[in-house]
Amino acid sequence: MNIAFFLLPKQEVVTVTHDATLRQTLEKMEHHRYTAVPIIDAEGKFAGAVTEGDLLWFMKNRPELTFEMTNKVKLADVPLRLNQRSVRIDANMEDLIMLAKVQNFVPVVDDSEHFIGIVRRSEIIDYCQTIMQSAIAIEA
Repeated sequence: MNIAFFLLPKQEVVTVTHDATLRQTLEKMEHHRYTAVPIIDAEGKFAGAVTEGDLLWFMKNRPELTFEMTNKVKLADVPLRLNQRSVRIDANMEDLIMLAKVQNFVPVVDDSEHFIGIVRRSEIIDYCQTIMQSAIAIEA
């Protein structure tokens, strides 16, 4: 199955850049109620993903950092604990399933490594459920 069918295009994806402040990132994640968002670099390439945990651990390990000061800290200063992997648009569903086990979403890039969107874990689970139901129906 072509993964483009499941793609949420970049225009509809909430993203941040390394230049975003810690506060901007927190507020964007809170507003959209996301636990992780993709980071896109200045060239439009996927540069990783920041999670609530990354932000929480960063703030926990800096007791001098108040919430008021978070507008002075750049996202680039926050260590990312996960190495979020992307797939190319021509990847297969098996690739998506493997990554969805450990990632909330799977970033998708084109041949030039430019970010073109994401496939959500929920879409992958729905696909697997449909395949399972089809297999059960055949057996019955």
